[in-house]
Amino acid sequence: MSQDEARFPRIIEAQALSAHLEAPDLLIIDVPANAQSYRDGHVPGAIFLDYRRLLSGQPPVANDVPDEAALSTLFSELGLTPKTHVIVYDDEGGGWAGRLAWTLTLLGHDQWSYLNGGIHAWKGENLPVATDETAPTPSHYDARIERPALIIRREELIERLEDPTLAIWDARSPDEYDGLKGNNQRLGHIPGAVNLDWIKTMDQGRQLRLRDLSELMGDLVAMGIDAESEIATHCQSHHRSGLTWMIGHTLGYNIRAYPGSWQEWGNRDDTPIET
Repeated sequence: MSQDEARFPRIIEAQALSAHLEAPDLLIIDVPANAQSYRDGHVPGAIFLDYRRLLSGQPPVANDVPDEAALSTLFSELGLTPKTHVIVYDDEGGGWAGRLAWTLTLLGHDQWSYLNGGIHAWKGENLPVATDETAPTPSHYDARIERPALIIRREELIERLEDPTLAIWDARSPDEYDGLKGNNQRLGHIPGAVNLDWIKTMDQGRQLRLRDLSELMGDLVAMGIDAESEIATHCQSHHRSGLTWMIGHTLGYNIRAYPGSWQEWGNRDDTPIET
């Protein structure tokens, strides 16, 4: 184990991080669902990231991955370098933090950790917070999607709906999965997908930290998902499934993300749907 890995495990607790805030080559990124959260108090030294910059914003799939030029601009502005260890966190239990972690991993940047529970856990430990915005030190980061296999596309999902080696983890709410709720042209779920709501992966009594990973593994096995599976995960926009991807990746699973998610699948006429 390297010194970096010893200091920064994949899932890091607030107290452990608090001892290393001055570590060299450390970049802490707060990517909150509500920007006011950052202004109300963030981890000292954390840089604010607007989560919309993790989305392409371009039709026909606005929640797709930005192109390499946009990612190069973004991560240069944030000050990323190949030596940087990134701490990702948010204000909602890991959705946008997971989307950021997935994006970094797409680029071949594996040096990242998730602050377990995000700002809720940090404040729950009565650790100091800052309210002034931290200005990043820009870098020249040339972003390349080195691991396109971490993305699964609509076309491949359609081709593999009968493939028993592919498990589809729908991270939306049960009502969305059952077709009772949603803002899409068509409601329901991808045929064969199994549902574990992202909310159910968090410990509501411990400031939204992840539930015990061995317990989560048990839940996944009961759904037909395990270390032998190839897994595709999605939600409405690959936001909530940022967390489920991060959990699967942390467990060492072969997990991919469908960035189009239900926003794409549920707004087309040529995608099969179950309710």
